[in-house]
Amino acid sequence: MAKVKTTFFCQNCGSQYAKWQGQCTSCKAWNTIAEEVIQKPEKSDWKTPTKATSKRVSKPLLINDIDTSQEARLNMQDDEFNRVLGGGMVHGSLTLLGGEPGIGKSTLLLQIALNLKYKTLYVSGEESQKQIKMRAERIQPNSNNCYILTETKTQNIFKQIEALEPDIVVIDSIQTLHSDYIESSAGSISQIKECTTELIKFAKETATPVLLIGHITKDGHIAGPKILEHMVDTVLQFEGDRNHVFRILRANKNRFGSTNELGIYEMQGSGLREVSNPSEILISEKDEELSGNAVAATLEGLRPLMIEVQALVSTAVYGTPQRSATGFNAKRLNMLLAVLEKRAGFRLGAKDVFLNITGGITVDDPAIDLAVVAAILSSNEDVALQSDYCFAAEVGLSGEIRPVQRVEQRILEAEKLGFSTIFVSKYNKIALKNTGIKIQLISKIEDVVSFLV
Repeated sequence: MAKVKTTFFCQNCGSQYAKWQGQCTSCKAWNTIAEEVIQKPEKSDWKTPTKATSKRVSKPLLINDIDTSQEARLNMQDDEFNRVLGGGMVHGSLTLLGGEPGIGKSTLLLQIALNLKYKTLYVSGEESQKQIKMRAERIQPNSNNCYILTETKTQNIFKQIEALEPDIVVIDSIQTLHSDYIESSAGSISQIKECTTELIKFAKETATPVLLIGHITKDGHIAGPKILEHMVDTVLQFEGDRNHVFRILRANKNRFGSTNELGIYEMQGSGLREVSNPSEILISEKDEELSGNAVAATLEGLRPLMIEVQALVSTAVYGTPQRSATGFNAKRLNMLLAVLEKRAGFRLGAKDVFLNITGGITVDDPAIDLAVVAAILSSNEDVALQSDYCFAAEVGLSGEIRPVQRVEQRILEAEKLGFSTIFVSKYNKIALKNTGIKIQLISKIEDVVSFLV
């Protein structure tokens, strides 16, 4: 009998070693190297489904002779999902979706599978068919194109694929699959690599798109070797706060489109609802004007959003003033408070300052700086800002108002939502003419103080 081949893998980064050692030389982690059986002595390839095209021998082509015509994409019947993918699913592509436990990854892909007009096979290694049926009835009671398979062995999955010949395959999740050709447990480095390799070969040979769900670690990275993200064509991240209803879908890697797009969903009892205009949801409706509120024109990917910034400035009860920020960088808040104290003369050193970005989202766009300053000034003076004002500028350390990118998109979004005035840097080059919104140009923070207070 031939000897079974084994090797040692780092469970943290996936590096391979010929023998065990205490520390991984690649990621410097200790006690993460474990022995795994990588291959049985015999191995046969999976049978290619009947609809697969015959293999062609690859030949070198002159770069000018390569056909660059746009390949037809599959419409996923979900505008937000299509936007993030770059216009739809590409034939033969492998897409990996990661996210926190319970964030809604399985719900999102099951919802898409139920709505598709193509024959779809949903493979689950985590739930039974009855569990999936119960969730499917909550999302969409009737579907004639979605088939459910509960299986974890890749060889059995490919047999069912050969018999069914689906147009799209969904795997939930890649960490639950295992192959007969690898003897280690499911979720190990070698199993994930082998199962992904088999799925890639299937997808490329049959031009069938495959959607994978991936678990993540406590650090927020997709579990398994980093090579998993290199092997697939697209890596999507589904994120959000489980205590809030909004979810954001963004692309960390996309071989067929931009990684700047994002999709926004609202979690409901009947599934995930697409949010086509998130600005109207992120701005609260108020019957009366309140101090400490300001609206910022920000960008999430390529999409302009209007979000509400809330600030509360009060006298410090204890000796040390508190500085608290939710959805905003606390160190940047301290910097803006120092600029207000140094350049505008506001004595905030003995006061508590609390800042909140409404909607439970986190913003790292520097264009929100001016809205943060305006909200703090409004709360400190207890003077309400006009509800039809919005802000889009960065604040520098010397108190100058710095320009931000794609300011014209922000202006048009503010005009569409009915704002009367937008405050931007005078150094922004704006080519818009005959707009229905007043563009207030400012150059330093003192101008903001004199205008608002």
